[in-house]
Amino acid sequence: MLPQQRKSYIFLIFKNYDIILKMDSKQKAQKVAEFLSNKKAQDIKILELKDLTIITDYFVICSGESTTHVKALTEYLQDSMKQQGYKLYGIEGFSNANWVLLDYGDVIVHIFLEDTRRYYDLERLWLDAPRIEFEKVTSDKSRVVYR
Repeated sequence: MLPQQRKSYIFLIFKNYDIILKMDSKQKAQKVAEFLSNKKAQDIKILELKDLTIITDYFVICSGESTTHVKALTEYLQDSMKQQGYKLYGIEGFSNANWVLLDYGDVIVHIFLEDTRRYYDLERLWLDAPRIEFEKVTSDKSRVVYR
């Protein structure tokens, strides 16, 4: 293989890799928050962890009103992210629905029942993590900013 041919082959791999990524991890976290907001998730927070840990880049944390709501949020998020082409690497806690964790690699989603969220208090545990704002455009074209 000639050196010129090798370069074009490597470029093809990177070009396809970019297609798979679609958006960076911050945009992915904001998209997750938007999907959760569509199903009336409560108190949505995005924590940026990329400078604090190697586990993930972002946590998206929210609450549901009941175990049924937590399950509905989980199923809706799974379907929506799958339609966007994102792979779910793991899910934990769905059967109990007190705390569901969805692992999308660079974004980990925590969907809590409100009492469970207060008990574990991940926001306090990751107090040093910067909070990321996201906007949602409502049906009446007004904007809601979450902090």
